[in-house]
Amino acid sequence: MEDSGVSPLPSTPPARSPLFRAEQFIWLTARVLEQRLFAYHFLHGCPQAVEAALDAYRNEDGGYGHALEPDLRGPVSQPLHTARALRVLDALGRCGGQRVERVCRYLTSVSTPDGALPAVHPGQRGYPTAPFLTVVDNPPSELLTTGPVVGLLHRNEVWHAWLFRATDYCWQAVESLEKSHPYEVQAAVAFLDSAPDRPRAQAAADRLGHLVREQRLAALDPDRLDASPVAAGYAPGEHHFPHDFARSPDSLARAWFTDDEMTRSLDHLAAGQQEDGGWPVTWRQWAPAPTLEARPMVTIEALRTLRAYGRFVG
Repeated sequence: MEDSGVSPLPSTPPARSPLFRAEQFIWLTARVLEQRLFAYHFLHGCPQAVEAALDAYRNEDGGYGHALEPDLRGPVSQPLHTARALRVLDALGRCGGQRVERVCRYLTSVSTPDGALPAVHPGQRGYPTAPFLTVVDNPPSELLTTGPVVGLLHRNEVWHAWLFRATDYCWQAVESLEKSHPYEVQAAVAFLDSAPDRPRAQAAADRLGHLVREQRLAALDPDRLDASPVAAGYAPGEHHFPHDFARSPDSLARAWFTDDEMTRSLDHLAAGQQEDGGWPVTWRQWAPAPTLEARPMVTIEALRTLRAYGRFVG
């Protein structure tokens, strides 16, 4: 055939990668903080840019507010906002120094009489709040809030007077768990994965793993979800899977599940990416803005979990 001098039409491009699709979703929908977090984790972005975005949520009392945790609206500092800020700083390897010292002073100021953290401080009253987060005058201690915070601080070798009582609370709460639910178990794992007493943490994790299986808190077969119960008060279809408890192979919770169970779980997670490139919010949705803001956070977490298990390079 004679050469016409015209370049041939390009062939159909290969299927777009999950990471590429997620990136488009992030640029389309995410807040500046999640845009910079995505860039840091997957595009070689700088940690300083993430810190600058996080600072917009910081208050003078050392805590964080301004709907950093999307289900709590308004400017006031809250333990749940501050816990999320610590997770960001931990991901950057910058969970220390004067910034975290100020955070610990804030946590001390809002802790309950036994040294733990409530889920919602009463200062939230008057601002829009998810209906499943109750605002009361004397809120109880919550492992759900305290466990992840204490675990992060121990992992980063932060020492503060508040940590001693908060750590005692976490041990008591974890070791006395009987009837539980997935989010509480996740909080317990977040504490145990970084608790300084490793033999005690291993023993507590072994016990907790038996509880998770006995109470069927993890959906072990994603193809038969109709046979898996949903915890009381959760949204319809709000199942939790092995990867929700063991976010990385290094987690103590990884030993709770067989290789086949974990493979099915990760396959299900990978298949959960939606047409727009993001992963869905599975918990109860109560207003458009919190759902819109939460989806990029869920998407980044899904990608990090998949990468931790070697499902893609990025």
